[in-house]
Amino acid sequence: MTDQVINIVADIGGTNLRIGVINEKGNVDLLTVYQCNDFDDLSAIVQTFLVEKSIVAKEINACFAIACPVDNDLIKMTNLPWQFSKSELKQILGFKKLLFINDYTAIAHAIPFLNDEQKVKVGGGSVIQGKPISICGPGTGLGVANVVPVGSHWEALGGEGGHVDFAPVDATEIAILEILLKKYNHVSYEQILSGLGLEQIYHALCEIHQRDLPKLSAQEISTNALNKQCDICQQTLEQFCKTLGSFAGNLALTLASFGGVYIAGGIVPRFTEYLINSEFRSRFEDKGRFNLFNSSIPTFVVTESQPGILGASAYLRQHNKEEL
Repeated sequence: MTDQVINIVADIGGTNLRIGVINEKGNVDLLTVYQCNDFDDLSAIVQTFLVEKSIVAKEINACFAIACPVDNDLIKMTNLPWQFSKSELKQILGFKKLLFINDYTAIAHAIPFLNDEQKVKVGGGSVIQGKPISICGPGTGLGVANVVPVGSHWEALGGEGGHVDFAPVDATEIAILEILLKKYNHVSYEQILSGLGLEQIYHALCEIHQRDLPKLSAQEISTNALNKQCDICQQTLEQFCKTLGSFAGNLALTLASFGGVYIAGGIVPRFTEYLINSEFRSRFEDKGRFNLFNSSIPTFVVTESQPGILGASAYLRQHNKEEL
């Protein structure tokens, strides 16, 4: 590999880091997953990957998708105690090019290239080509992004939409908000639509119904709900799907997302069929005078396991072409 130009992409979340090498066809080879908590910092993971895969090249370019804002040189991760300078990291690694994009900016760049095997439709009309696309994804946090066509390429509109105010729309959600306000000065949608969110809905419903149930993890709650082993767990998952529908519908209204609204992240693909049969879609459309507006907008669950990696690859390849 010493005479080659190597292009590396990574998807850095609050829990896992996925990293690989883009091949000549634009696909990703040598894909490897590391646990972030096993390393002191990002450079240690990247250097471990380079050594393990014997990657040596005259030029290495990279695009890293990361779960936090990337506008400044100093990166501070939202759900992981890591912070570093982008310019210093580039120097430490010896890369010619090191691009950082928000993790949902990466997913946004992947969406236009997904095929029917990489997504599942959950109601609505047909995608209108050339129109804005919105993405949200419950996982460790709640990622949000949008992507719009600009000429011959796609431009992602990043942001931190998961941290907007949680807006309850029924009595149960109002009660959940009141309980969470005892714990937080500000309750965002991320406090509801995430792994932690599932746990917090569960705890709130236990309090609302005066039930003394054991503390459960998000995975245990969803598993119990799907297996119908716990009525509060079932109510928790139902509430999660309803709130997600409302939030996704808000995204559709904000950007007129006639290119579709996509649900990504690590949580929802585990129970896609459940989501389809839930009140997700009715809450998505339940927007008063704008019911008809949202009813025509299609929604999808992203079932592709590595959308961040695909998006980082698409972004880096697009960036390289623009420099030619």
